[in-house]
Amino acid sequence: MAKRNTADQLSAKDWLDQGLKTLAQRGFTALKAEPLAKAMEVSRGSFYWHFADIGAFHAAILARWRDVAAEQIIANVEAASGHDNPLTVLLRRVFSEKLTLENAVRTWATVDPMARAAVQAIDQRRLGYVTSLFRQTGLTEEVASARAQVLYWAFLGFALSDRPLSKTRQQAVLDEMLRMAAS
Repeated sequence: MAKRNTADQLSAKDWLDQGLKTLAQRGFTALKAEPLAKAMEVSRGSFYWHFADIGAFHAAILARWRDVAAEQIIANVEAASGHDNPLTVLLRRVFSEKLTLENAVRTWATVDPMARAAVQAIDQRRLGYVTSLFRQTGLTEEVASARAQVLYWAFLGFALSDRPLSKTRQQAVLDEMLRMAAS
């Protein structure tokens, strides 16, 4: 494969997006400069232009994951809610996605303290957001927090399940979850 010329220099975001794709497809052990550079048809020098070392890249990958897997979703839910219940919008969104990246980061977190801290931070961010959605419906902090935890555990079970449901069954489960969340 021909290498890209320097006019086609990649941005840090390009590397991070490739890193997230690689992480989802091949796991955290594939997050290395040489194989990533080869996949992107550039030299490793492009990698080191943006990241001091592989540890800095891993930290940036985890920050990008937080942005993609929490902040962007929250922003999109807020923007799309309009007249719809944001909790309904959120649940329909997250329970309709293929969550291979979620699973890959959580697997990484079982062996890496930095990834574990990122997972814990995103869990708290997501739980706080879902709790706030329940609070907006008038529930007490205690009840809102408990319901958010139950829904989050359901999400984690969905994300980590190796046995996907049929579309019909998944829709029935989602409808029931929405009914439970609204009562």
